[in-house]
Amino acid sequence: MIYWVLKATLGSLLWAVWRPQVEGLEHVPEGGPAILASNHLAVTDSFFMPLVVKRRVTFIAKEEYFTGTGFKGWFVRTFMNAVGAIPVDRAGGDAATASLDTGKRVLGEGRLFGIYPEGTRSPDGRLYRGKTGVARLALQTGSPVVPVAMLNTGELQPIGRRIPRIGRVKIKFGPPLDFNRYRGLVGDRFIERAVTDEVMDALRALSGQDYVDEYAAKVKERGPGS
Repeated sequence: MIYWVLKATLGSLLWAVWRPQVEGLEHVPEGGPAILASNHLAVTDSFFMPLVVKRRVTFIAKEEYFTGTGFKGWFVRTFMNAVGAIPVDRAGGDAATASLDTGKRVLGEGRLFGIYPEGTRSPDGRLYRGKTGVARLALQTGSPVVPVAMLNTGELQPIGRRIPRIGRVKIKFGPPLDFNRYRGLVGDRFIERAVTDEVMDALRALSGQDYVDEYAAKVKERGPGS
């Protein structure tokens, strides 16, 4: 209930101010499970992507979104909890596994599950190597993967900016990717990497981003200029 109340109230404000321009929304199934796999350029990706989809989207969000302080921390935490976002510990381990298990449950209930395969925001606007969680979910559940390209949210809200600049948000959805040809091969790291790379290639084609075959988290660890 809170999800739809927020979508009707806060969502209406977001629509009025940032006027999302959406292409390919017909690729999101009207019913049944699907994974919405998106690139990640700004914090507000987690606001605008669910906003434009008619169905409810449950998604993984980095753990830091739930631990912020001050008004911004409270607002982001409240929003994430209200829309049913699932915190994930990007360091991996049991927390990440539990989050993916929750994603499997969401898909098993016939719902939409959103995920950022890069695992974190791009540090420089480029598209980085995807983590294989998206492949495991697709192979375990048989759900189609709908690639989603956030086209300009990084320009409207660069890293460090709290409130995005006023401008028209642009989002593009691509045709669903079907990986049922690999059913039964969960756990095969070569297959999981191939599936993930196919998703990332679709995102690269949709977004027009330059691709970097390295994990974004590693680049962030090295710091600016790396």
